[in-house]
Formats: sequence, structure tokens, C-alpha cells
Amino acid sequence: MEDTLTLKEAYAAMYEYMSMLYQQTASEDLGGFLGGMSLLANGEPADPAVWADWLHAVQKARKAQVVMNLGLKQD
Repeated sequence: MEDTLTLKEAYAAMYEYMSMLYQQTASEDLGGFLGGMSLLANGEPADPAVWADWLHAVQKARKAQVVMNLGLKQD
């Protein structure tokens, strides 16, 4: 298995993961978001802001600026 993905492959992997979650939950919010992420015939997302947001997230990940720790809120 290859360790690196292109930006488009990583986007497709994220889309597939979210699609699997949608199939399990039928969340309307998730379904709406997937609609915006879906690619048009020209290969661009239906919601133009999605790709820019995706690139921003990739940059943060590359700079190790993504916090993924479970944070439990205590009262």
C-alpha cells in the first residue's frame, strides 16, 4: 500500500469516508455537505468554497497544526 496520496486522492478518500457515515446515519446535514463536496462534470466541487477549505485544511495538517486530541469538557 502506498503511503502518500495526491490531494485529489485524499479528497476522494475523505468523500468516501463521509459517504459511508451518511449511509449509516442518514444525517441531513452530512448529506447536504456531501452534495457540496460532489464533483461537477468539470471536476470541481459543486460548492466552490469546498476546494479552498480543503486546501487550507491540508496546509494545517502539513504544518502539524491540527488538534485531534479528545477534549472532554468538565463542568
